Amino acid sequence: VASKSQRQRIAVLAPLGIYAACMVFQMYLGHPNETRVVAFFAMGIPLLVALAAWWSWQPKVPTQQPPTPWPVWPLDTMTLLADPLADQAVAAIVGQQAVDGALTRSGLARLDQASQCMQQWRYNGELSAWAPADADPSVSAALRDYLAQGSALPAWADAAKVARAEALFMVEGPLSCTLLFCASLPQCYVLPWLAKVLQISGQLDAHTESRMRKTAAMVFPVMMRGGLMDPKGSGVAQVLKVRMVHATIRHLILRGDPAMVRGTVPPGAAADRQTGMQQAMMNHGWDVTAGGLPCNQVDLAYTLLTFSYIFLKGMRTMGLGLPREDEEAYLHTWNVMGHVLGVRPELMAHTMDEATALFENMQAWGRTHLVSPDVRPALGRALMGVMARSIRVPFVRRIPVQMTQWLIGSQASYDIGVDLHVPLLTRLLFGAGRFAAACIDSTVRLVIPGFSLSRMLCRVIGYHMLSQFLLDQTRAIGLPDHLLDPLRSTVAGWSEDARAPRWLNALEDRLTTRGSWTSAAVAASQPARATF
Repeated sequence: VASKSQRQRIAVLAPLGIYAACMVFQMYLGHPNETRVVAFFAMGIPLLVALAAWWSWQPKVPTQQPPTPWPVWPLDTMTLLADPLADQAVAAIVGQQAVDGALTRSGLARLDQASQCMQQWRYNGELSAWAPADADPSVSAALRDYLAQGSALPAWADAAKVARAEALFMVEGPLSCTLLFCASLPQCYVLPWLAKVLQISGQLDAHTESRMRKTAAMVFPVMMRGGLMDPKGSGVAQVLKVRMVHATIRHLILRGDPAMVRGTVPPGAAADRQTGMQQAMMNHGWDVTAGGLPCNQVDLAYTLLTFSYIFLKGMRTMGLGLPREDEEAYLHTWNVMGHVLGVRPELMAHTMDEATALFENMQAWGRTHLVSPDVRPALGRALMGVMARSIRVPFVRRIPVQMTQWLIGSQASYDIGVDLHVPLLTRLLFGAGRFAAACIDSTVRLVIPGFSLSRMLCRVIGYHMLSQFLLDQTRAIGLPDHLLDPLRSTVAGWSEDARAPRWLNALEDRLTTRGSWTSAAVAASQPARATF
């Protein structure tokens, strides 16, 4: 039996819900088309005013919770810790270095050979018995020792929690893509010295879109079904490749073993004057005292949180928060991935409260360890530029900027230079859309539990991000061939939202495409492919 307060709420919101349904009907099926625009303003504004007035009359009951005592994370110490397992593997591969620390020609050749060998890492179950053919013995031995230790999952890995997180990813995949590009990647740029590593390793401007694809190429194998726990999955294999890339970056920038290098590494010319990214990293120099080691434990743990915690926080921000069990299963799964990546257990968060405290602590610490020149604004604006160029309609090109500002907050937006001016029309469109969606959702849920117009709109954004950056056949995502078919099958499963009513899915189709998302993206890319 409904309580008195519930009956009063229904009595107020039911008429407004009927009115809102009539407005949606006119916006979707009104004829002529001008009727749809008129309905939005003529019916939407009174509805919003009524809902705002009702909301202001609700009693606000303050909730007070005792502060939770969090540990004091020794972040300064952690910046001097890297990844001994991967660093030792790279040191064994490159061998003896030149007098000035630069890699010799033979060392670089062995490093290139190791990169080619790692492309043979396909499935998790094959790693323990992997043996390269026709490889330098030192390269083969180093990689096999690395795999023997690095491919083992932690004893605390919970298969049930990982399966729960994988199921969540299957349901919320389009939203995870929206949050990946508009929240996780921008937050990666907030730590100044982490952003500096990205700048040195060639991830600015023209390489921004490539970084977006490479990031997705790691996320999908980890979160697809069986990615971490199944021998036929590929998540562990992909993460171990990324771990070796981090160790290689450290070795090239420091021109030596990270465990031994301290103080300042002066800029200098590479011994063999290699061209391209390798030379850029070896020539740049680095201040270990000020910034710690490149790709250190703080950088790794912070990046891990941008993929786990920031996704969950973004879902809350959009009014689509998940049950506590789902949130903790998602954090757990990424902690398993973090173990494979070389992150220390003391820098892992297991609850949302702990993740919030650790993430905010890291950001506050990063803002006290600035680097000159500050490369963060260039990274942030390059990311916004790539997303804006993917949108054809001029007055909504700044929507990704508005979305990012909303999801990451004003301080982080300022840090990475995306506190950009947005045209008034775009601001009004974004703000009115957010407010209207929230009001309609709260009203319709009285009749249809789980209804979410906000969810549908975020799915639409996720579809267009997927089509532009991941499914376009003219641009390689960077995944091995054996992962492309599972990726496309996963995305095809997102074509219809099982939680939404049929009419809302029909509206989504009008804003995305009819039928399979994968086949539509492939078909859309074919003409462009023929022009090259």
